[in-house]
Amino acid sequence: QVQLVESGGGLVQAGGSLRLSCAASGRAFSRYRMGWFRRAPGKEREFVAAITWSSGRTYYADSVKGRFTISRDNAKNTGYLQMNSLKPEDTAVYYCAGTDVGRLPTYDYWGQGTQVTVSS
Repeated sequence: QVQLVESGGGLVQAGGSLRLSCAASGRAFSRYRMGWFRRAPGKEREFVAAITWSSGRTYYADSVKGRFTISRDNAKNTGYLQMNSLKPEDTAVYYCAGTDVGRLPTYDYWGQGTQVTVSS
């Protein structure tokens, strides 16, 4: 089992920045991918960004490219989502998720979510 705990959400004005963290503990995977997803009120959950832990290769949704940056700290077993130039449409509950690369597109492990609210 893998446990994921997010932190760093909050309220920010449009144009501002936030950094989300996702601390992972438990089982270790040799081919681990961490992803960030979000669910806005009344909408389906959507993919935001992902990173392959071993290589550092990153993936982004078109809606956040150039504004959000995903990264990881191997020593701390923690992933990050740096969000800049935030827009009101970025308001959502953000979830960290993890999986073995071989299980993609399924993510087997999920955090509890953290609220991000961007005011106009």
